[in-house]
Amino acid sequence: MAWVPGGTFQLGSDDFYPEEAPAHPASVDGFWIDSHPVTAADFRRFVRETGHRTLAERSPAAHQYPDADPELLVPGSLVFRKPSAPVELEDVRRWWEYVPGAMWKRPGGKGTTINGRDRHPVTHVAYEDAEAFAAWAGKELPTEAEWEVAARGGLDRAVFTWGDEHEPDAANVWQGAFPWQNLKTDGYEGTSPVGSFPANGYGLFDMAGNVWEWTTDWYAPNRPEGLSKPCCVPRNPRVTSSDASFGPGETIPRKVIKGGSHLCAPNYCFRYRPSARQAEAVDTSTCHIGFRCIIRSG
Repeated sequence: MAWVPGGTFQLGSDDFYPEEAPAHPASVDGFWIDSHPVTAADFRRFVRETGHRTLAERSPAAHQYPDADPELLVPGSLVFRKPSAPVELEDVRRWWEYVPGAMWKRPGGKGTTINGRDRHPVTHVAYEDAEAFAAWAGKELPTEAEWEVAARGGLDRAVFTWGDEHEPDAANVWQGAFPWQNLKTDGYEGTSPVGSFPANGYGLFDMAGNVWEWTTDWYAPNRPEGLSKPCCVPRNPRVTSSDASFGPGETIPRKVIKGGSHLCAPNYCFRYRPSARQAEAVDTSTCHIGFRCIIRSG
């Protein structure tokens, strides 16, 4: 783990996606954070010691998904399938597929394996799986504010974890036209072993790209209330109610994920920046979401 010193920082951004606004000051206490995402080897040890079965290994409850195809109400997870030609970007079903049998140790479904990928981030973990691991490890998941402060690595107000200039090979992100053309100039088609790219100023790896990471905050279209009050700087602001986290017509609440992934590209998801944020349903696991843990000093 690496130490992130406490203090007051500028979080958010007014320059990119609307859900990142407003830019605002916030303070956090110092904390320890994993220097890289939890790996497949880490998660295997956790499963062996606890017998934990991930959400992707359990059949979805039919009453929670009344409009679902009954054939898909089986254990599985979402897997990226690269189209062979350009497609419209409005329909994510053109590159995401629910694959029966996909899970943390079979990331592509039946017949696939994580053998030889011990140092890759674990994926196909839903929010409750990340929480269970953190509790077993004697740690916690970070708030959105803590995660963002850690990602900045001491470069307050910088656009990226490494500074203000766009360097597409500085992290494991998509090079080319998403979702059909991956030039792989960074050397990777999917996830990469943790620590394959330079650390930020706090010695943290993969705070940009590789895999998205769960935080404890419920998603809200705007940052927590009270950020614009001139009287005080909020301390570790967080969203503790799920009321505003539901997408249109959805029944599953959503948490904030941070950091972007190997599937983020400037032409589609320019979110491998500390201020960027995205909503993810707590029942969802995919091939590009992982997590890391913290220990608070207090």
